[in-house]
Amino acid sequence: MSLARAVLVTFQALCNGLACTPPNPTRPDTRYHTEQLYILQIAPLIFKCHQMIAYACAFFEVAFYLRSLFPTPSSPALSTLSNLICPISPPPPPTLLRPTPLFVLGVLAVALGTYIRLDCFRILGPLFTFDLTVHPAHRLVTTRFYAYVRHPAYTGSLLLVFGLAFSHLTPGSWMTACGPLRGRTAGAVWAAWWLWTWCVGISRADAEDKQMRQRFGKEWEAWASAVQWWFLPGLI
Repeated sequence: MSLARAVLVTFQALCNGLACTPPNPTRPDTRYHTEQLYILQIAPLIFKCHQMIAYACAFFEVAFYLRSLFPTPSSPALSTLSNLICPISPPPPPTLLRPTPLFVLGVLAVALGTYIRLDCFRILGPLFTFDLTVHPAHRLVTTRFYAYVRHPAYTGSLLLVFGLAFSHLTPGSWMTACGPLRGRTAGAVWAAWWLWTWCVGISRADAEDKQMRQRFGKEWEAWASAVQWWFLPGLI
């Protein structure tokens, strides 16, 4: 494994951590759309799991890199630690974990997704929560990324999922070489992850549109007429 991959995977995990940290707490009395399926309501919890998984993957990737620097453990304790880092026998060669084009694409996707989400946090200020809420001083924001799509924070979320999957569920990663998602399991997890993310995004975007239309009326309708796309201009 190269030092470049170890550095990039750490950078990616830190970016994801920033993008998945709620900028504001949720006031229970301001929530709406609480009648949806429970599995679609737990997005904040999934974001927390998102953080933990990304940090864990980065930890094991960096540990694998350090392990490659000292291929022969000097004590039983280090030998046990080495086996925990990669329990496969015989262990894959260090060169198997490498910065592939898909990995680099994943890092760039997470970096872009983080930038978009942090910009949304900044522009919305106290209005932005991870649960669907209506703030007493709510206003319609139509600038920055909101001038191109109506739900850019979800665009950022999709980029996070896309990026982490491309980095950790493709050949060249610790997860597919030494971790629990070897072979076809990685593809199944990726598909389920994407399906859940899309379902949550669509459900929440539709609920937000209905709430904003009810609250802002013609102002929202004029904006929605000019900005017709939810997540990706020209696609959806």
